[in-house]
Amino acid sequence: MRTHEFTLIARGLDPEAVDFEDVLFAAGCDDATVAFQRGALVLEFARTAKSFALALASAVRDVGRTGATVERVEPDPLVSLSEIAERAGLSRAAISHYALGHRGEGFPAPVARVTTESPLWDWAEVAHWMRWVGKAKVDDTAVLQARLVKACNDTLTAAKRRRPGPSSRRTASRKKTRAAA
Repeated sequence: MRTHEFTLIARGLDPEAVDFEDVLFAAGCDDATVAFQRGALVLEFARTAKSFALALASAVRDVGRTGATVERVEPDPLVSLSEIAERAGLSRAAISHYALGHRGEGFPAPVARVTTESPLWDWAEVAHWMRWVGKAKVDDTAVLQARLVKACNDTLTAAKRRRPGPSSRRTASRKKTRAAA
């Protein structure tokens, strides 16, 4: 058993509620440090489990048992050159050379551009490339964790898209009322 660290961002719990802490504890989130930022519940977990996947899955399940909705897992899978350097244990200059193709070929292309000077990369792709070329302190565990975080976030995003919002429920209710009339 190892302790795995990650953060879940969720919404749907009132931090002012009298039983707020009790609800989290009863759901099994007693291994999380809780904060609120910009209206979101931030749960920093240090969860003991046989694997990162089991730790992540059980934490998402436990947060869901509180009535909150998990929006995403962090560390964020979209990373800047500086974040890549930090995670890989290399200098930003070295990462810039990789990104520009000056030190090897095949560095992943950015997946998003905040501005022309601030592209973002998919950490799972970058970690895999770095492990493959053996250029950084990125091991198989880091690659697997990056892929699991990305897969979990993709699943959470897809579930959010399938969930009807308040306006779509009202529209469906109106259609049923009209059909009955």
